[in-house]
Amino acid sequence: MQKTAIPTLRPRRMGINTHSEPVAYLRADCPVCRSEGFEARTRVMVQVGASSVIATLNIVYGDELLGEGDVGLSEAAWAHLDINSGDTAILTHTRSLDSMSHVRSKIYGNRLTHDGLHAIVTDIVAGNYSDIHLAAFLTASAGSRLDLDEMTSLTDAMVSAGGRIDWSKLTGTPHPRIMDKHCLGGLPGNRTTPIVVSIAAANGLIIPKTSSRAITSPAGTADTMETLTRVTLTEEEMRKVVEQEGGCLVWGGAVSLSPADDILIRVERALDIDSEGQMVASVLSKKIAAGSTHVLIDIPVGATAKVRSPQAGQHIAHHFEKVGEALGIKVRTLITDGSQPVGNGIGPALEARDVLAVLGNSPDAPEDLRHRALQVAGALLEMGEAAAPGHGEAMALETLLSGRALEKLRAICEAQGGFFTPELAQHTRTIHSERTGIVGFINNRLVARLAKLAGAPAAPGAGLYLHTHLGRRVEKGEVLMTVYAETPGELAYALEFYDGHREMLRIEDESV
Repeated sequence: MQKTAIPTLRPRRMGINTHSEPVAYLRADCPVCRSEGFEARTRVMVQVGASSVIATLNIVYGDELLGEGDVGLSEAAWAHLDINSGDTAILTHTRSLDSMSHVRSKIYGNRLTHDGLHAIVTDIVAGNYSDIHLAAFLTASAGSRLDLDEMTSLTDAMVSAGGRIDWSKLTGTPHPRIMDKHCLGGLPGNRTTPIVVSIAAANGLIIPKTSSRAITSPAGTADTMETLTRVTLTEEEMRKVVEQEGGCLVWGGAVSLSPADDILIRVERALDIDSEGQMVASVLSKKIAAGSTHVLIDIPVGATAKVRSPQAGQHIAHHFEKVGEALGIKVRTLITDGSQPVGNGIGPALEARDVLAVLGNSPDAPEDLRHRALQVAGALLEMGEAAAPGHGEAMALETLLSGRALEKLRAICEAQGGFFTPELAQHTRTIHSERTGIVGFINNRLVARLAKLAGAPAAPGAGLYLHTHLGRRVEKGEVLMTVYAETPGELAYALEFYDGHREMLRIEDESV
C-alpha cells in the first residue's frame, strides 16, 4: 500500500512578537488545516528540513494575511527554525502530553511525585507546554502548595534538564568551594550583588555570579550590570573571566543554566506571581547548575516586600537550607530589613550609579546600600573561610575603604568586554512634599511600579531617584523623588500613576 505524502506549506515570517511563545498561523480554509482537524490553540509540530519547533496554532480568516498554502510563523517560531529561501514546512499533531496528568492531579490537591515533576520539567524544556499549560502548573504550585519534598524534586528536575558547570579544572581540586549569593528581592534599588562580588573576589574567593533580568521589578542585577559592561557571555567566556579575576557578573540566561526556570519566569512575569516553592526551586536550581557549593540567601522582610513577616522569613529560610542540604550544597540565610527601598536609585542606570558611589567611597553614597552590602559580604567571607567568624564585616569594610573592591569591579568589567558609564534618561520631573513631617511609610511595590511605568528596565536610564527615606523629617515643598523617563509620554504616564497613588510615600505628623 502506497504511503500518502504529507502536504507541505510555504513558511512565511509574520513579524509578530509573541513574547517567546512560538506561534503558527493557518488560514481556516487551508487544506492542511481542514484535513488534520486543526483548531485554534492546537499544539502543532512545525518541521522545516532537520529543524522543528512545537507551536500554538492560531486560525486566520480571509486571504489578506496568508495565502492558502502558507503557514505564518511568529518571531519566536521563526528563530527556532533554520529556514532558507524555497524551503517548505510540514505541520503535524504533537504527541499526547501525558505529564499534564500530574498537573491536573496537583490542581485537585494531590502531591507531585519525584517522577511526575521530572516528567513535567522535561516536557517544559522540550517546548511541549503552551503558555496555558505553564500557567496551570505555576498556579497549581503557587502559595504554599509545594511541600519540602516537592520543592526538592522540582529543584532536582530543573537542574537535570539543563547543563551544569564544573569548576574543578579551574581550581585544581575535585571539590572546590564556589561561592554565590542571592537576594529574594521585593526591595527596589537593592543592588548589593556587584558590591558583594567585588569584595569577595578581591579577597580570593571564587564567585562566578550569574544573575537574572527583572521579573516583576524595575531592574535585575543583569539589567543594572548591563549599563556598566557586557553581560551576555558564553560559558567559555565566563570561564575565562573567572579564571582571570576570580568572579564575574553575567546574565544567567546566556549560559542556559536551568532552562526550565527561564521558561517559567517568563510566564510568572505575565501572571505577576512569585510563589514560595517555585522561588526556592528557581534560585537553587540556577545556583547548583552554575556549580555553586556555598550559597548565601538574603531574605528581606517587610510589609510590602516579597516576604511579609519574620515568621514567613524563617519558614522560607528553613526550606532553602533543607533543599540545599538534600541536593548537596551549603545554604546559609540572612533575615534582613525589607521595610523600604535600598539606596537612592531605582532603575538599571540609577542603581549602577549608587553601586559606583558606594565602591568609590563617595561622601554622598547611600549609607543603607553600603551597610547592607557590607553585612552580606561579611557573611559570605566568613562562609568561604576568608575571614574568621565574627570578622567578616570588618574585612569587607577594609576592602571597600582601600579601593580594592572598586578596582576589582573595574577589572571584572574590563574582562567581560569593557567598563561603561551609565547614562540617565533625559526627561525628568521632581515630586515635592505637600506637607512638613516625618517619612512614616514607603510602599515598595508602588514605588517599583512607578519606576516601571517610567520605562525601567526596558529603558535602562529610566526610573526614579529617592531623595529621602523612612524616619527622615522633610519640609513642605522639599523634593521627595525625581522621575526619569526616555520620552515625555512615559514620564506623563508615570506621573499620572503617582497622582492616583500618592500614599506610596506617606508623610506623618512629627508627633505620630
